[in-house]
Amino acid sequence: MGHYQRSLVLSDHPGNRKMQEPVVTDLEWRFDDRPVAYPDALARMEARVAEIRAGTAPEMVWLLEHPPLYTAGTSARAQDLLDPGRLPVYRSGRGGQYTYHGPGQRVAYVMLDLKRRGCDVRRFVRDLEDWLIATLARFNVTGERRAGRVGIWVDRGGPGDRDRREDKIAAIGVRIRRWVSYHGVALNVEPDLSHFQGIVPCGIDEAGVTSLVDLGLPVAMADVDMALQAAFEEVFGTAIEGRSDSETPANYIASQP
Repeated sequence: MGHYQRSLVLSDHPGNRKMQEPVVTDLEWRFDDRPVAYPDALARMEARVAEIRAGTAPEMVWLLEHPPLYTAGTSARAQDLLDPGRLPVYRSGRGGQYTYHGPGQRVAYVMLDLKRRGCDVRRFVRDLEDWLIATLARFNVTGERRAGRVGIWVDRGGPGDRDRREDKIAAIGVRIRRWVSYHGVALNVEPDLSHFQGIVPCGIDEAGVTSLVDLGLPVAMADVDMALQAAFEEVFGTAIEGRSDSETPANYIASQP
C-alpha cells in the first residue's frame, strides 16, 4: 500500500468554525498514515515554523506516527537512558527528558503563532493539557494533571484498592521559536509499551505507562484523530480568560530566540 497523506485547511474565523473547502489558510491539519522518520519530521517542522513566522504558510497541526525510537529533550539525563542499544536515540531540541515514540502512538506536532494567541506560553501548555484531557473524555477516560509532573495521567483502581497506581497516557514537550510553537504531544493509543522499559520516561521512575488499548478500549487511530480535531476546536477555539497555570514543569518548555 502506498503512502497516503492528506491535509485539511480550516478557518479560524470566530463565525466559521466548521470544516470547509480548503480556501482559508488559517489552520492546516495534516495526517500521515505510516511512520515518518524522526529527522524528516524535525526538518519539516523547522521549515514550517520559518514559514509561519514569515507569514507565508498557515498554522499547522500534524498528526503522525514514528518508527520505534527514543527522543531526548533539553533536560534529558544520561542515566535515564537505561538501554542505549535498544532503539535509535535522537536529540530533539524540545523541552523535557527522554520519551518513546513508535507505531500505535499518535503524535501531534502543533505549530501555532502564539503572537496571535496572547504570547502566553504557560496558557498554551495548559491548553495542550486541556486538549488531551478533552480527547480522552470522548472515550470515557479521565485524564488528569499531576503537580510537578509533565503529561496526562490516569488512575488505575479505585479508592482503597491495594493495587491502585497511576499511569501516564500522554506526553507533552514543546519548543517556542520567536513565538511560534513546535513539537507538541503524544497520546498512547496502542504502542508497544515494553519499549518504555528502555528509558525512565520523562525522568519519572515511580509511575507506569498505559494506553487506550491497555485500558481495554479497542480504539482505531481514525477515531483518535476525529476526537483530537473536535477537542482542539473546543479548547483552542473558546475563551481562555481566567485559566490557572499549567502543572507542567518549566523545563518541558524550550525557548529559542
